Amino acid sequence: MSDTVVPATLVGRYRQAWRTGEMETAPVPPTRRRLVVVVLTLVVGAAVGAWALRIPAGDGMFYPATSLLASVWLIGAFASGPIRVGREPYRAGRPVLSSILTAAALAALFCLGALVVARIEPLRDPVDALLDHATVGNLALVALLTAVNGVAEECFHRGAVYSATSRLHPVLVTTVVYGAVTAASGIPLLVLAAVILGAVTAVQRRCTGGILGPIITHVAWSMVMLFALGPILDAARV
Repeated sequence: MSDTVVPATLVGRYRQAWRTGEMETAPVPPTRRRLVVVVLTLVVGAAVGAWALRIPAGDGMFYPATSLLASVWLIGAFASGPIRVGREPYRAGRPVLSSILTAAALAALFCLGALVVARIEPLRDPVDALLDHATVGNLALVALLTAVNGVAEECFHRGAVYSATSRLHPVLVTTVVYGAVTAASGIPLLVLAAVILGAVTAVQRRCTGGILGPIITHVAWSMVMLFALGPILDAARV
């Protein structure tokens, strides 16, 4: 990278990092152990996620179920092998500000989409049922578990799965895998959200060489969705 002409703008630096893959010049190599752990974790995680996200609001089992889900992702992530934190492309320091800006852009996009979803009952009702966990249950605990699961999902999907498929178009593969696992929830809009979020965070993983950027984006976006999506859907109903 010493001969690289570094773009001056944030967007330019990320674009060059995406095009060249220079942040991944020494990727964590895939191993048989990593692949086996990833596959087993995906099977268990998909099953636990399908169970947890079908628990009705107000049921106390939701909290241990989502805690178990986070544990599955975290154990699978770190049991698979080393995971890198990553850094800002072509700059010293971690990708904090750029990830917050990415989360803000994603949140704005989803909030605009919620204005449309609010008018389509078959799409809105499953989202309302999911958000009811925050209104019927303990909001602080739901927020904490949402954040922890966001961290855990990124450690696994943009950490372990990405490294396991580093020679097989990992941006595409991790996005598809993340969407497929989320499909077990039976909530169509959650699957769409997972595909969009998964694609964005996979690109971040390539551009920064690690999971910190995806974690910040995922958690910040999740918090906005948790607190803003319900009021937006209520206000936009006809």
